[in-house]
Amino acid sequence: MPLSGPAVPPRRGETRQLVVLLHGWGANGNDLIGLAGPLQTTLPQARVSSPDAPDPCDQNPAGRQWYSLMERRPERARQGIDRASDMINAWVDSELERLGLDDRALAFLGFSQGCMMALHVALRRPQPVAAVAGFSGMLIEEESLGREIVSRPPVFLCHGDADEVVPFAMLHSAVDTLGRHDVPVQWHVSQGTGHGIDPASLEFAAFFLKNAFRRS
Repeated sequence: MPLSGPAVPPRRGETRQLVVLLHGWGANGNDLIGLAGPLQTTLPQARVSSPDAPDPCDQNPAGRQWYSLMERRPERARQGIDRASDMINAWVDSELERLGLDDRALAFLGFSQGCMMALHVALRRPQPVAAVAGFSGMLIEEESLGREIVSRPPVFLCHGDADEVVPFAMLHSAVDTLGRHDVPVQWHVSQGTGHGIDPASLEFAAFFLKNAFRRS
């Protein structure tokens, strides 16, 4: 089945951009759709969509997951990531066509596992998206990135230095790896923040996306 989930139309005028929110493990699209308001303060002509991940969460059936965290066999884990990537790409392509937009008008904003998927998908799309913003995540499948990267969109990463779920060190690891692959990346440390998105960091991300859309 295709992805679906909540969406908020532009605050004013016609749709000029599509911002896709990818939620974390065990949540669903409703978990992030509340970010639409703050984002549209800076991006009033953006449609903000927050699709639900395709599968019930392994440990929280009421929530969703992009891929299983319980799978320990690398090849099976990668199959799950690839399946989710294909579903995200198919849904995004359909939305862009429906809205009369292209990848230059597309941005991803992901949290936790959604950040991991946003980076994984965007770096492998045939055409570069306008930007990726990621919170409290990390790069997955780093060892294959050099063989598979085809797009280098600007990336903004933010991580709380008190994150108790995804280690804060993953921020600098991702920044270093992206830099080695010539991906333009900016990063921000959210002081005292745990596994979450604080308002100031979201505002930084919104302005990052605004500037990226202007350049794309």
